[in-house]
Amino acid sequence: MIANIIETLYGFLWGDLFYIGSMGIPLLVVLLIPTGIYFTICTRVLPIRKLPTMIRLTIGSKSKEQGALSGLQSLIVSTATRVGMGNLVGVVAAVSAGGAGAVFWMWVTAIIGASTAFIEATLAQIYKQRDPLYGGYRGGPAYYIHAYVDRKKGSRHRYSILACLFAISGLICWFGISQVIGNSVSSAFENAFSIPPIWTTVILVILAAVIVLRKNTTVKVLDIMVPVMAGLYFLLTVVLILKNITVLPSVFGRIFQEAFGLRQVAAGGMGAVLMNGVKRGLFSNEAGSGSAPCSAASAQCDHPAEMGYLQALGVLIDTLVICSCTAFIILMVPANVTAGLEGMDLLQAAIEWHIGPFGSVFIATILWLFSFSTFIGVLFYARSNVAYLFGDNWISQTIYKWIALVMLFIGGLAEYTIVWDLGDVGIGMMTIFNLIVLFPLSRQAIHSMKEYEHEQV
Repeated sequence: MIANIIETLYGFLWGDLFYIGSMGIPLLVVLLIPTGIYFTICTRVLPIRKLPTMIRLTIGSKSKEQGALSGLQSLIVSTATRVGMGNLVGVVAAVSAGGAGAVFWMWVTAIIGASTAFIEATLAQIYKQRDPLYGGYRGGPAYYIHAYVDRKKGSRHRYSILACLFAISGLICWFGISQVIGNSVSSAFENAFSIPPIWTTVILVILAAVIVLRKNTTVKVLDIMVPVMAGLYFLLTVVLILKNITVLPSVFGRIFQEAFGLRQVAAGGMGAVLMNGVKRGLFSNEAGSGSAPCSAASAQCDHPAEMGYLQALGVLIDTLVICSCTAFIILMVPANVTAGLEGMDLLQAAIEWHIGPFGSVFIATILWLFSFSTFIGVLFYARSNVAYLFGDNWISQTIYKWIALVMLFIGGLAEYTIVWDLGDVGIGMMTIFNLIVLFPLSRQAIHSMKEYEHEQV
């Protein structure tokens, strides 16, 4: 019964609900792409226009309050969850199903998604609250949804149904993600090192417990872990790209040719190219889902728009940098090497072609780092949602963490497709509840942007 409900919801949110000719379009693509385009227009193409400002804000970002995160720390936490399996498996899936042209549509999705990320992060800053448990601040969509509903009703309430639905969807999503992470890590280490899943899983859960069950260890670990893992991956891929620099023009040629190529249109495959790039881009950068604002609200910034700029930069880092690196090292490999391969098999074959047998070891290690940081990051997100639903107490905070650790353990030992779908359903429902108020509240975020830009003149 429950499995049927989850499968039905998954099909409704992520299945081909609408069709343009033979091209199937999921509901969430219909919702997120026009939203991103609208906000890109409203912000006057902010991701491109204000890129220097975004980069400048990462330098010297420092919190002035005890317990509060700096803008850069908040960016690191959100990057920990964005830079995850989507940058590896998601990119491979997009290229496998949609060809090289799918990469171009991932780029487009990132640019318009960055505008959406700016809006929701700025609102998270505007409506943030003091955090009596962890110190500093907390917030996110549950809090700005609640404030919006209270304002519409003209009275204050302890709960808002819409905000509760968002918070519950988030907790469900992060349960599912925990299980997926456990499965991905144990599988990768079994394939690369022949280590039994039970040993990998036990060590993973113990390490995670040591970090997440302590009060303020999460951000300290991510401050070190995220720059190191992203830096290592970026450095290696850049070296490989430079090593094969003569092939790069032809790779770009393939990407643009297949993104708009007449061959794809004539073969009826244009829809696959576009939709796979768009869907994987949305999966990877999470713009509009309401996840990253839970981190954005925890930062202490001089102006709400500063956090918006930083979170917009996070989307660009995720897709335009990390995802592109993955795509390039795959597309530089001769077609006969990767013919017929999909998923992690394709990525491992590509890396091994570049650097030899060490490739599978490297991918397993990077996948472990990406996945582990994602788990720590989503538990940071969960803090504010648990507090909204159950109040400020350590009992509810600790219970949620223990359940997530149990899900991590179960996922490491066995793959349950229903839980994978549960995570996707959770993030889909989060997105819908978030978007309901994002449009009416967006005027405040845009006003904040204009105010900030005027102050900088």
